[in-house]
Amino acid sequence: MPLRSLLSRQPWLRAMLLATSLFSSAHAMTLDHIEPRSWWVGMKQSGLQLMLHGQDIGRLKARVEYPGVRLLRQQGLESPNYLVLDLEIGAEARPGTLSIELREGDRLVLSHPYPLQARAPGSAQREGFGPKDAIYLVVPDRFAKGLPAPDAGGMSEGERRELPGGRHGGNLAGMRQHLDYVAAMGFTQIWPTPLTENNGLEYSYHGYASTDLYRVDPRFGSNEDFRAFAAEARERGVGVIQDIVLNHIGARHWWMQDLPTRDWVNQWPRYTETSHFRMSVQDPYGTESDRRAFSDGWFSPNMPDLNQRQPVLANYLIQMSLWWIEYAGLSGVRTDTYSYSDKAFLARWSQRMLEEYPRLNLVGEEWSPHPAVVAYWQRGKRNHDGYVSHMPSMMDFPLHGALLASLTEPEGHDSGFTKLYEALAHDFVYADPARLVVFEGNHDTPRVIAALHGDLALYKMATAYLAMTRRIPQFFYGSEVLLSSPRERDDGAVRGDFPGGWAGDAVNAFTGQGLDARQREAQDWLRRLLNWRKGQPAIHEGRLVHYSPRQGVYVLFRQLGGRTLMLVLHKGATDAQLDIGRFPEMLKPGQAWREVMTGRQGRLAQSGDTLPLPARSAQIFELGD
Repeated sequence: MPLRSLLSRQPWLRAMLLATSLFSSAHAMTLDHIEPRSWWVGMKQSGLQLMLHGQDIGRLKARVEYPGVRLLRQQGLESPNYLVLDLEIGAEARPGTLSIELREGDRLVLSHPYPLQARAPGSAQREGFGPKDAIYLVVPDRFAKGLPAPDAGGMSEGERRELPGGRHGGNLAGMRQHLDYVAAMGFTQIWPTPLTENNGLEYSYHGYASTDLYRVDPRFGSNEDFRAFAAEARERGVGVIQDIVLNHIGARHWWMQDLPTRDWVNQWPRYTETSHFRMSVQDPYGTESDRRAFSDGWFSPNMPDLNQRQPVLANYLIQMSLWWIEYAGLSGVRTDTYSYSDKAFLARWSQRMLEEYPRLNLVGEEWSPHPAVVAYWQRGKRNHDGYVSHMPSMMDFPLHGALLASLTEPEGHDSGFTKLYEALAHDFVYADPARLVVFEGNHDTPRVIAALHGDLALYKMATAYLAMTRRIPQFFYGSEVLLSSPRERDDGAVRGDFPGGWAGDAVNAFTGQGLDARQREAQDWLRRLLNWRKGQPAIHEGRLVHYSPRQGVYVLFRQLGGRTLMLVLHKGATDAQLDIGRFPEMLKPGQAWREVMTGRQGRLAQSGDTLPLPARSAQIFELGD
């Protein structure tokens, strides 16, 4: 007998099969992702947009019942496997667990507990990093391997320390175990390159191709490990800056197997890489096609370019950033490839971060040698096209390049220290130059000692300048012990292992064991310099005055109240004397002086007096009565 006839004659069988079908459908339906993973009561904005992902979940109807919480609307996306819920977390809502119910008609298909947490005391008014700080940039995979190593089963790429581009096994436990070293060196902020899951087939250690934006890569540890690391760092007076990527994800991100919408990533008829012509964003004579080629092109075939004009994605990225700040207790965010994202979105993103955390600092990467291009993105800049940014800080690539050139080029009317002098004189284009982050090197540049041809004297000049100039200084892990690299770009060498970070290392920079005399000298120099800098309000808040360089000598002052500090850089190969009469605005006869790094002391006589200039030296003088 045909099944249709059988069912027409046996209503009980039809009902049983229907029930079985519904049971099987409900049994197969799962909630694979809900993001953000949690939220907090008492946030500045009451809105929260949840993205749910699971097989055919988009056809279900949601119900949320919790005091002070309302479900405003829900929407499916182009993929039937997504459901977006807009909630309002009212001021009267209290911490607890709300239940998100998903129904098909009157039948409950899924129920998910969703945590609403209490914010940490003072969270909204947390102090971000600023000119008083010194930042230590680390590549976690290459810094230290703490034991026991976390369980990283199921990840595509395992540990192969012998490969320059492989994973070497550094982790959060290793970073955590060496926080005392970081603090003792005088660093007050630590910036790890991205820690989120990067489940790529190769080169996954660098972290910039995330496959899950809400999950710490299990080879580093867990989300809880990261939060514990940040808490222990704060106990030692060290803030944590998280590296967040808004522009792109990894090709193996779970979205790429099931795009929420076709426009979730920027699509092209065939693979199109970004042009890297970042100036096209500001160019008054530029074209829309050039701007699109820059902002919508993919960073690489393995890094799909996100389309922040997609409203659900834009909300997702904003909430993801807020979630990590609140969850981990961050003191700031560094944003990779900043200008490559949609610029209207960037204005909205930066405004929202500071609306929630008015004293937080955010720093964006804009790899341009032109001050006007970097200045365009900083908060307070009045731009020619009316663009309004809210970013407090940007990475100062122009001054970084000028510093290295000034130390390695011969002196001339447009070379040597003249380049450094003129680069700093360009501060008139910035809204707030003191909040820019300047650096001796990073994970994408040759090591500073290589760029300076192995010259320890030039290394001292570079670090003294970073400590004294009107910026927030950042140092790359291992620079303090002269880790080197080729002078051309070589990522594997630049991101070499920190000596002593692995059991059995013959050299241990944490303890000093096995360091040669030059390495010990460099490490001791930077340790004394940064710890002295902590107690110098004239550097943190004071005005800067500098004089045009002459005969390979560059002089810069910082002054606050009655406190005056003087930096003298001398590239000359022989000892010389510095005529104090050149600096009538800043030096007075009879002033006492003390050279910070050597402890030498003296007193200025009349205007014809001089200060000794040892050959190829960096000197810092404290001046006063």
